[in-house]
Amino acid sequence: MAKVLIVDDSALTRRILRRALEPAGYEVVEAEDGLKGLELYLLERPDLVILDMIMPGIEGLEVLARIRKVDPQARVIISTADIQTSTRSMAEEAGASGFINKPVDAASLVKIVDGLLKPGS
Repeated sequence: MAKVLIVDDSALTRRILRRALEPAGYEVVEAEDGLKGLELYLLERPDLVILDMIMPGIEGLEVLARIRKVDPQARVIISTADIQTSTRSMAEEAGASGFINKPVDAASLVKIVDGLLKPGS
């Protein structure tokens, strides 16, 4: 079973993402901020990370940069309510594997995750 780490300061968002991913067959691990997300990434070695852009403490792009330093092959989806093209471009330049807008649509999320973790599905 593939493991997904959700890093988001919103408990509601984490719950929504978990409820979309677990029935699709994914194991979910959660972190409420960037620092905890980095710790869990190193401890759990998830197959994929869903990362909020704006969080207290360490913001999403910094977390992404730090993950990339320890694992250049990491698969990270950026999740944000910011719909600006420039935000998406910054995430892609930082090495994001995917991008999803909030509020997250469960079917779209599973499709993106499946595409990254189950090629050909």
